[in-house]
Amino acid sequence: MQLVDSHCHFHLLEGGPANMQAAIDEAAEAGVTHFLNVAVDVERHALLHELSARWPQVAMSAGVHPSGTGEDPDVAGLVALCQEDTVAAVGETGLDYVYNTGELEWQRERFRRHVRAAREVGKPIIVHTRGARDDTIAILEAERAFEAGGVIHCFTEDWDAAQAFMDMGFYISLSGIVTFRNAESLREVAAKLPLDRLLVETDAPYLTPVPHRGRENRPALLRHTVECIAGVRDVDPEEVAAATAQSYFRLFRVAPAINKVNRE
Repeated sequence: MQLVDSHCHFHLLEGGPANMQAAIDEAAEAGVTHFLNVAVDVERHALLHELSARWPQVAMSAGVHPSGTGEDPDVAGLVALCQEDTVAAVGETGLDYVYNTGELEWQRERFRRHVRAAREVGKPIIVHTRGARDDTIAILEAERAFEAGGVIHCFTEDWDAAQAFMDMGFYISLSGIVTFRNAESLREVAAKLPLDRLLVETDAPYLTPVPHRGRENRPALLRHTVECIAGVRDVDPEEVAAATAQSYFRLFRVAPAINKVNRE
């Protein structure tokens, strides 16, 4: 079974880049062959590029997390960051009204800049949305995000929201949250999503799936999310794994890099 982790943060795992080969080997043993190492700031852009250049199966994104407090580039600056071939997407970007409160127009403007940059460079957008469903949809519509396409990362909304995002051409990505005991409503959405619009992710080191709650999440644990989705859909996990891998390569226009692991 070939699994693809469409959203993780290798550079934030315990031990950081020094232990990246171990994390990749561990994931490979679990069937996870490709990864999107997602940016949360500009300050570590060069590091992510270095990691992707060394491990061809690890693509990267460029951008600033909605809650990021570091450098906040304008559209031209974001476009410049996206020029390397290793950059497969813009983000993660979006809106977070759970971890951020008060006057948040700065966050909405940051989101708009990312969408405009994605349209300019022709790369998909990785969207983070928490407690901000209506504003997220409104900005994506107003900024013509459908011209770039993208994915709603770590989706936790209802079916109506999923349809609204898919109507704009977006994919829906499910994380380990779908395995949580109190995530029955999300599992109902997982059962209905078209397989050709579905991605899976770990968001490692966060959101560790059942049965490993309480430990650091790692790409090797992606299988639990896939098996949970397959269970609620009453299909073989191989079917979910194959469909989500194909969706990853199609959306991010990443060429498979099987058997090109750097073991220096």
